[in-house]
Amino acid sequence: MSKRDLLLEIGLEEMPARFVAQAATQFKEKVEKWLAQERLPFDQITSYETPRRFAVLVSGLAEKQPDRNDEAKGPARKIAQDEAGNWSKAAQGFARSNAVEVDQLYFKEVNGVEYIHARKSEAGKETKELLPQLSDVIAGMSFPKNMRWGANELKYLRPIRWMVALFGEELIDLEIAGVHAGRITRGHRFLGKEVELGSPDEYVSKLAEQYVVVNPEERRATIVEQIRRMEQEQGWKIPMDEGLLDEVVHLVEYPTALFGTFEEEFLSIPREVLVTSMREHQRYFPVENAEGQLLNHFVTVRNGDSRALENVAKGNEKVLRARLSDARFFYEEDQKLSIESCTKRLESIVFHEELGTIGDKVRRVRKTAAQIADKLAISQAEAQQVDRIAEIAKFDLVTNMVGEFPELQGIMGEDYARKAKESDVVARGVFEHYLPRFAGDQMPGSTQGAIVSMADKLDTIVGCFAIGIVPTGSQDPYGLRRMAAGIVSILIERNWTLSLEQLWDAALSAYAEQGVNKRTAEDVKKDLIDFFALRLKNVLQENGIRYDVIDAVLSANVSLVPAVLAKAKALMAAVASDEEYKLIVEQFNRVNNLAQKATADDVNESLFAEQVERDLYTAYQSVSKEIESLDDQEKVLASLATLKEPIKSFFDQVMVMAEDPAVRANRLGLLLRLSRLIFGYADFAKLVFA
Repeated sequence: MSKRDLLLEIGLEEMPARFVAQAATQFKEKVEKWLAQERLPFDQITSYETPRRFAVLVSGLAEKQPDRNDEAKGPARKIAQDEAGNWSKAAQGFARSNAVEVDQLYFKEVNGVEYIHARKSEAGKETKELLPQLSDVIAGMSFPKNMRWGANELKYLRPIRWMVALFGEELIDLEIAGVHAGRITRGHRFLGKEVELGSPDEYVSKLAEQYVVVNPEERRATIVEQIRRMEQEQGWKIPMDEGLLDEVVHLVEYPTALFGTFEEEFLSIPREVLVTSMREHQRYFPVENAEGQLLNHFVTVRNGDSRALENVAKGNEKVLRARLSDARFFYEEDQKLSIESCTKRLESIVFHEELGTIGDKVRRVRKTAAQIADKLAISQAEAQQVDRIAEIAKFDLVTNMVGEFPELQGIMGEDYARKAKESDVVARGVFEHYLPRFAGDQMPGSTQGAIVSMADKLDTIVGCFAIGIVPTGSQDPYGLRRMAAGIVSILIERNWTLSLEQLWDAALSAYAEQGVNKRTAEDVKKDLIDFFALRLKNVLQENGIRYDVIDAVLSANVSLVPAVLAKAKALMAAVASDEEYKLIVEQFNRVNNLAQKATADDVNESLFAEQVERDLYTAYQSVSKEIESLDDQEKVLASLATLKEPIKSFFDQVMVMAEDPAVRANRLGLLLRLSRLIFGYADFAKLVFA
C-alpha cells in the first residue's frame, strides 16, 4: 500500500506558556482518534509545539483506506424463509439494511442453527478525499480559556493566523475562521521569515533555519546544556525548578541562556523573597555557590540567538533591580508591623461570606486545635505553643510581601515571627501549619505544627460542607480534596489514633459556637465519610494495594486512618497465599451470609446443644478479647484466622436453622456476633480469588 507523510500545523498568536503543551497533546490525540475512526493506517505520529504553533507529523499514512469485507448475521432460517422457501419480510429488511439483494443472502450454521448472512464489500476511500474533514477536528478543540476575534463565531485559545496542511507534496483544502491552509509557515517572529514547504519532511529543518526549534524536548535539552556549561565555566550551581523550566521551554522558540548580576546589598533580603521575585516576575533561575548560598547573579533564557547578549543582560538587570527594590521596600515596611496589629486586621478580611472573617476562622482553629491537643494528651507547655501558633498563623496575610507574593504565606510568617522574638517552635509552626501543600510536599516537622495544620484544614473542609459546598466531579475551587489528603497524610505519618469522627466533631463544635448550622452535623458527617474514604482510596492505590483489598477495607470502619492502611497491607500479604487464605475467607463468608438472617445478637449458653457451639463461642470470646489489646493489624488478622477451624466444625456438625425457634435464634445470634467481629476488620466477601 502506498504511503505519504501528513503535516498539519496551526499557527496562532502567542499562547500562554501553561497551555502550549496541553494544546499540542490534545491536537495529537484528536488527529490520532480521527485516523482510527476513518480506518487510515500510519506508521508514527509526532507532535510539535512552540508558543506560536502546534503541529503533528503523521509518518507513513496510507493513501487509501483498506477495502472492507464484513459478514453480517441475520435472522434464523425459520424466520427468514417460509415453508415454500420464499424470503420473509424480515429477510428482505435484513438485505436492504446491508445494501445487498436477497439472492445474495446465504445460510450459515451457528451453534447448530442456520442463520442468514450477508457479505458486505466496500472499497476503501482515497485518503486525500477524507482529509478535509480535519477542519472539524481542529475547530472542535477545547481550551481552559477561549477568545473570539473579528467577526468569527469560533472560540479558540488564540486567534488562528496561518495553517499548513500537506499530504506528501499535495496541499489539503482546509479552511477555519477565514484562514485557508497553505504550504507557508512562519519562522521566528524577529529573526526568521516565512518558509514555503515542498513536503512534510522539510518542516523541522526549514524552521530550524529560521530560528524555530519546533521540538520542545530539543529546546529543553538545549537550555539544560547551556546552563550546565555556564555552571562549569563560572564555578556556580544553578538549581533548575522543573516547573519553571517547563514554562521557559514554552516561552521561547529559539533558546539562548545568559546571566546577569544584581547588587549584593539585595542579598540581605530573605532567600525565598529573592528567588520568588526572580521566578514569578521575571522567569529567572537563581545562582548559588558550591555551598548552596545564593549569589548576586541570575540566569535567564532569551528567545533569540547569541547576538548582543551584553545588552540583553543589562536590560534584564535593570528590570530585576526595580523588582528587588520593591521587594526590599515591602520587606522593610513589614518590619514596622507588630504581630498583634496584623491579627487585628484579619477581622476585616472575609474568609467566606457565610463562614465569617479570617479572624473568625482563627478563633475556630484555636478551639479545634485545643481539642486535638487534649485528645493527644500533649504537655501543657506544648498545648500553649499550639494555641500561640493557631493564634498568629495567619498574621502574615496582611503583610506587603504576602500581598505581592501570596505563595510566600507561611514563609514570611515564620521569618517575621522570629524577628518578633517568638520561640523557634511557634515561628516554625506558622510555616508548618500550611503543610503539606500538595502531594509529595514536606510534612510538618513538629507535633505542634501538625496539630494546627490539621485544625486549619478541618476548619475549611467542615465549614464548606456545613454550608453545602461539597466538591463534585472535577470542581473543587477551595482545594478541599488536597486539604483532606493532607490530613490523611499527617495521621498516617504520625500514626495518630485520633478518629476522623473526633476530628470532625471538634471542628463542628467550633462552628456550632459561632452559629453556623445550615446543615445538621449528621448530614455533614455522612458526606465527610464518603469524601475522606475517597482520599483513603487514593492513599491505598499509591501503596500498591489491590482493588479488591481496597474495597474490602473501605467497606469496614475507616475512622482510624493509620489502621486502614495497616489493615490493607496485612490483608494484601494474607491473600498472597491465595488457596490457603481462600479457605479461611470461605468460612468467614458462610458466617456472614447466615448472620443476615439474625434479628438479634443474643447468645444463651444454656441453649447450646452441641460441643462445637460451645467451642465456637469460646473461640469468639477469646479472639474478641485478644484483638482489643492488639495494635498490630497483622496480628489482629492472624487472630481472626484462628476462627476458621471452630467455624468449619460448627457448620459441619450443626444445623443452624434448627426447628426449635429458640435454638435457631441462639445460633444465628452467635453468627451475628462473629460476623460483626470479623467484618469489622474488612468485608471479606469483596476479596477476589482466581
